[in-house]
Amino acid sequence: MENCNFTGYVRYFFIVGFPNLQDHQVPLFFVFLVFYLLILASNFTIIVAVVLDPKLHKPMYFFLTNLSILDILLTTTTIPKMLAMFLVNSRLISAHGCFLQIYFFHGLAITETFLLVVMSYDRYEAICHPLHYTVRMTKRGNIQLAAGAWVSALLVPIPAVVQSSQLVFSGTPKVYHCFCDHLAVVQAACQNSYANFQNFLGFTVAMIVSFVPLLLVSISYVYIILSILRISSKDGRSKAFSTCSSHLIVVTTYYSSIAMAYLSYRADMPLDVHVMSNVVFAILTPLINPLIYTLRNKEVKNAVKKVVVLKMFHHH
Repeated sequence: MENCNFTGYVRYFFIVGFPNLQDHQVPLFFVFLVFYLLILASNFTIIVAVVLDPKLHKPMYFFLTNLSILDILLTTTTIPKMLAMFLVNSRLISAHGCFLQIYFFHGLAITETFLLVVMSYDRYEAICHPLHYTVRMTKRGNIQLAAGAWVSALLVPIPAVVQSSQLVFSGTPKVYHCFCDHLAVVQAACQNSYANFQNFLGFTVAMIVSFVPLLLVSISYVYIILSILRISSKDGRSKAFSTCSSHLIVVTTYYSSIAMAYLSYRADMPLDVHVMSNVVFAILTPLINPLIYTLRNKEVKNAVKKVVVLKMFHHH
């Protein structure tokens, strides 16, 4: 944190990006542009496939659509500004823009953890209570579960964002990140006990909203695995496990990227590694989620093929 006496209103923040890769801005631009276009194309394809294919009008795919919409919004919160930074060196972001970016990035990241819990609950009902599944997972109930995940998650970051916007900054503060992340912005504030408290508060909230959902997902999977093991036929066990394997891989990927970001925060690593680990967290799951569901789920794979063929047919 900075040592400073200035208490005026901050108009802009300066986004540093990757300090040791300043000579490689154009390659970075193209790498992140390709990632962004892949995220948009793959997630839009899944949304269209689920909407158009009546076979996919099931709770599992309704939640998958929510996840795809979320991944598009999550990456759109950060990548376009990063692309401008890499291509035309646009490193200034207004104070309002910065705190809005913090809010949406963290709010949407929390929504992802909550949606993964809802999806694990759906798999729990499908495998542990198959006879009651249609009664318990009604259309109205599913909408309420998804809305609950979105609304509650988007409320969580508000106190931290409001309080961090009241911190004291000097001149044009430097944010050592590729976008306005809560921790990076708090570390750009003038050193005082309130800033240190904000640092601690943000970190504590992040840990709670990451690991309480992980605990709930883990409990669901303990019941799911016990249920699968009780199925007498090998074919039945294999079929039951295949319905939740995609979700399990997505959860593993998501929490692996959180763990990587956490370790880089705690360990004394070069700044570029710290920034990259956070950027990987922001980009990895939106990039991999559609791939996992398309490759590992026959129903989604077939629906996606139809959408691609339909696009090619219209194109010609």
